Amino acid sequence: MSYDYTAIQSILGDDAERLLGFSAPKISKDRLHIPSPDHIETIFSISDRSQAVIDNLKRLTNTGRLAGTGYFSIFPVDQGIEHSAGASFAKNPDYFDPENIVSFAHEAGCNAVASTAGVLGMVSKKYADKIPLIVKLNHNDFLRYPNDYDQRVFANLYEAAEEMGAAGVGATIYFGSEESKRQIEEVGSMFSSAHHLGLFTVLWCYLRNNAFKVDGVDYHDAADLTGQANHLGVTLGADIIKQKLPMRNGGYKAVNTKEKYGKYDERMYTELCSDHPIDLCRYQVANCYMGRISLINSGGESGSDDLRDAIRTAVINKRAGGSGLILGRKAFQKPRAEGLAIVQAVQDVYLCKEITVA
Repeated sequence: MSYDYTAIQSILGDDAERLLGFSAPKISKDRLHIPSPDHIETIFSISDRSQAVIDNLKRLTNTGRLAGTGYFSIFPVDQGIEHSAGASFAKNPDYFDPENIVSFAHEAGCNAVASTAGVLGMVSKKYADKIPLIVKLNHNDFLRYPNDYDQRVFANLYEAAEEMGAAGVGATIYFGSEESKRQIEEVGSMFSSAHHLGLFTVLWCYLRNNAFKVDGVDYHDAADLTGQANHLGVTLGADIIKQKLPMRNGGYKAVNTKEKYGKYDERMYTELCSDHPIDLCRYQVANCYMGRISLINSGGESGSDDLRDAIRTAVINKRAGGSGLILGRKAFQKPRAEGLAIVQAVQDVYLCKEITVA
């Protein structure tokens, strides 16, 4: 089934008016570069990106059910490495098979599929011309003991470009961690090489440091800290930023109650942002060069009401000025038909003309 405005209102329930009726953001949409059919050409034609990179970005934006809208629906499955294959695929063992991952993204009408070099390489000759492939270059294997959070390079960039026929590459940096110093250097170098090869770049801008948990509150999803991670990510040359949806604010303030950390200005919390979910996400967009670089929020782990949660996240992202969702576990940890329905419900939010940027 497809979800129109009325259906989306119904699914949002008590949140509908708060999210769909919000009209007073701290940062006006007039200051943003809002997703549009010509966003790629308008933004990147004056940048240092080569025509080959621009062409691959255009291919991305012109694939799937959201083709021609300026919005993205990306299916990511790298959890087999990041969270262990058994833990990730126990709910649906079909996804041990790489073709089921890629064929799902194609059938769902996604703009692209993002996964490991191993997964995509197994079926690249069959699918590279059907759907853009995004090769994840680094991973945290989570088999080391004791477990830690260090992204290490897994994939060969040149093989991704020349042998796999990938359109883009992705990488993760755990900003805030001790290892981020090395990861910033590695990813910056890989992204520069990717651009020279004509590939677009997607950065998973995640935070990792136990110091971001203060007095029982986890600030890894705070707008101020994730926003700064985004700003570092676009500085490294990311063409698309993937970030968790912000759930709160005040990360800098909280950490500073323990020890001096970073820099912040009170106006970040009074003039640039409020506690409204759309304002929190807009602050993330602002840190992506005011929307010149696309922000896609992640769908998060599977929960008790994944359809509602996914639609809610999409509404917040779209109304904030974001460019789409990258949703995996909420879909692949379900029977295939149910997973397809969730992904396409998210796409319906971006296709719904009544849902506009606040």
